[in-house]
Amino acid sequence: MPSAYIVGAMFLALTGVFFVSDVSRPFAEAGVRGLIDWASFFTIFLAPLITMRLLAEEQKMGTLELLLTSPVREWEVVLGKYIASFSLLLAIQLVTVYYVLMIYVFGDPDTGPVLSAYLGLVLHGAAALSIGLLGSSLSGNQIVAAVVGTGVLLFFSFINRVASLLEGTPAEFINALSMNARLSDFTRGVIDTSHVIYFLSIIAIFLFLTIRSLETRRWR
Repeated sequence: MPSAYIVGAMFLALTGVFFVSDVSRPFAEAGVRGLIDWASFFTIFLAPLITMRLLAEEQKMGTLELLLTSPVREWEVVLGKYIASFSLLLAIQLVTVYYVLMIYVFGDPDTGPVLSAYLGLVLHGAAALSIGLLGSSLSGNQIVAAVVGTGVLLFFSFINRVASLLEGTPAEFINALSMNARLSDFTRGVIDTSHVIYFLSIIAIFLFLTIRSLETRRWR
């Protein structure tokens, strides 16, 4: 769909601008931490834009009812939509590897943190898409779906700012919910199993909620 290509082009243009800005600074780090930070930030808005019409458009056009009455289960519909959106996002993220090649041409980065950072970016994007897909299932209006998805993603991304105001167990619990806090370890070359499980859990929970949302529509 043309809109997806436009959104993807904007994402690549913005990440490219901020990448050039970061590497142009004096004594710039020969790594991808800045690139991944900006890419994950823009993914908060990119993912809901990719998923907003996947189910919302079906509801608006009245084709969702036809889809749900066909011999296809709800989880198959959700999984199919999710895989399609993930494939698109992954293709967009792979294009940013061009920036990484530029770092290797003009610098000498450590490959380990580069690979772990991209693993974190892929997991972050996959989790963001599952949240955006739930937003798309809740409304027939694409704008509302995008706003809901973006709002939830902003909550999970920046909730660690609230944790900085607290101490002890509450602060640790809130910080553990933050997608940004989890991703930051990947950019430092640390692949923690708990972080991987966190992102996979987010994907599973929000896809489950999306399936349940569709199931409720079958009985309306």
